Amino acid sequence: MPEGHTIHRLAQDYAARFHGTPTNVTSPQGKFSDAAALLTGAELTRTEAHGKHLFLGFRDSDWIHIHLGLFGKVTFGPAPAPPPTDTVRLRLANPASYVDLRGPTTCELITGDEKNAVHARLGADPLRPDADPAAAYARVRRSRTTIAALLMDQKVVAGVGNVYRAEVLFRHRVDPYRPGRDVTPAEWDAIWTDLVELMHEGVRNNRIDTVRPEHTPEAMGRPPRVDDHGGEVYVYRRAAMPCHVCGTAIRTADLAARNLFWCPTCQKPN
Repeated sequence: MPEGHTIHRLAQDYAARFHGTPTNVTSPQGKFSDAAALLTGAELTRTEAHGKHLFLGFRDSDWIHIHLGLFGKVTFGPAPAPPPTDTVRLRLANPASYVDLRGPTTCELITGDEKNAVHARLGADPLRPDADPAAAYARVRRSRTTIAALLMDQKVVAGVGNVYRAEVLFRHRVDPYRPGRDVTPAEWDAIWTDLVELMHEGVRNNRIDTVRPEHTPEAMGRPPRVDDHGGEVYVYRRAAMPCHVCGTAIRTADLAARNLFWCPTCQKPN
């Protein structure tokens, strides 16, 4: 499932290609046809992301709400658009560009009030200027749940996925199994500040890189990481490989149906 930086990047990419232009909206698959018929010819007026939710605004109060889920894919291309396949849930097209959406968990036309309801159930998003890290920490410090699980809870922090969760905890030497209530205010401030920086960099570069300059392949004389997720990381998907910092084998375990990665030496329990 894409992490929050990907969704914010998609919001920018949709805006760059379609903002302010009359847009042909279709649903070759047919599952969004009625809504597409209401929107076609309207201008895309704004785009927005919150966590893993993407919003495309048309007219004053019409919003397409998209959640890619595990299988959703977005493909941009130049005009003229090729004939669509019947797997395309939503196509936007104008004289310069087209974009196809396939396989999303959610693709629906909603009102402004319904959009606000989505925001209300989501936690603080490190990529949004209106994020409230204090509210997120208020939930963390009351919880006996592990900090690793809390960072993945979209009601607490919106947009953080498995990669950012594993990497930010490593970067701050926090045991992923530590209960949220044992995370200090200083530790939370450092984690949040780092997430903001790392995720903004992810939007700019359209990939996740988390290693510090002294641990890059060039600095360490090691081969670059080869992975379909891209980017240089410390622990994510590096089970049994040596830690870049201490050399200990990275461990992995199942936590809340997701793979957790950490260094047992650098992230010792307190």
